[in-house]
Amino acid sequence: MKEKIKVILVDDHAVVRAGFRLLLSSVDHIDVIAEAERGEQVCRLYLEKRPDVIVLDLSMPGIGGLETIRRVLLRDSAAKILVFSVHDEIVYVNRTLAAGAKGYITKNTAPAILLDAIEAIAAGGIYIEQGLRKNLSESDSESEYRALIDALSPREFDIFRLLAKGLTIHKISDELCLGFKTVANYGTQIKSKLKVSTTAELAHIAMVLGIMKG
Repeated sequence: MKEKIKVILVDDHAVVRAGFRLLLSSVDHIDVIAEAERGEQVCRLYLEKRPDVIVLDLSMPGIGGLETIRRVLLRDSAAKILVFSVHDEIVYVNRTLAAGAKGYITKNTAPAILLDAIEAIAAGGIYIEQGLRKNLSESDSESEYRALIDALSPREFDIFRLLAKGLTIHKISDELCLGFKTVANYGTQIKSKLKVSTTAELAHIAMVLGIMKG
């Protein structure tokens, strides 16, 4: 039997969390294992519960959504976070992705989209609501990103893609049959060429250019 996707819901409104829980309970392959009303709580819960996906509101009392993303990723850089927000302005999407979230959808979206987004992110993908994706591409310095990517060598591009997908240096070494140090050096070189310092920023560039589909 396929394992259930373990989800933690984070929203400061109990009624909203109840609605999400009811929706997610309608499918048998998703299990809401915990709820939190503030970011500080999910930071404490994360290592105890080890969810597959955190569904997170941005606007909450306390540290708020963006700082919650940062703190959870400090505990586990592979954590998968889907932001589910009332905000549809592109600045929120950009800041969320740059912080390291794997997805962004709005609370106005159809219920089925939430389920699709959780499934995609649990499987290792990135999910951006379709209407936001178009605006995201148009709002970023796409041509600048493309020029930087075009300057990568074929090997650098392969490693860039795998880093942006969230693979570790060890996994990339195995997949490309390269030494750990070689891949690590490539990673440093690629970040320097793309003028970024984190893997989340690499993933953001890949998503904007359509290299990684949501």
